[in-house]
Order: sequence, then C-alpha cells, then structure tokens
Amino acid sequence: MTTSPDASPAAVWTILTSWPRGYFTARYEGRRYGVSNTAHANGQSFKLFAEQLGGADRISLNIYRPPSSAEPALKPCEMPIDKVTAFVVGAVLE
Repeated sequence: MTTSPDASPAAVWTILTSWPRGYFTARYEGRRYGVSNTAHANGQSFKLFAEQLGGADRISLNIYRPPSSAEPALKPCEMPIDKVTAFVVGAVLE
C-alpha cells in the first residue's frame, strides 16, 4: 500500500517556506517549470507562480498564514486546488 504525500494547506505552507525566494526552476511530471516564489507581509503570505518552460501549463496560488494557529488559507488562482497542491508537493527543485 502506498500513501499519498500530504497536500494539506499546512504542508503546502511548510514546503513554500523552505523553497528559495525569487525565481528558480523545478521539474514536475517530467516537465520543466520556471517558478517565482514571493513572500509578502514579513513572510506571512506567499505568492507562487510557475510556468511550464516551452509549454502552456501554469500554476498560480496565494497562501496566507492566519495570526492564530489555524490552518493556512490556500487560494489557488483560477484553477483547482488539487492542481496547485499536487505541483507544490510533487515538484523537484533544480
């Protein structure tokens, strides 16, 4: 039995805070992406935008850390939440 990686907003938050800020490249499902990871509000929110290099796929999300210990608010930008979480959890930074 295989287990799926944790794709909860808390897991996405943890991953994004560990990724470099600014622009970098990553691989996801055999495709290469240019990724921009920007922190805002003193690291209390992140904006992620990824664009497939040489292709048409895009990933865009905002995530906000609430002042309490509640789970982060994950807001995909005009795409399914499963798509953005799968990218963040599955992408391998180059």
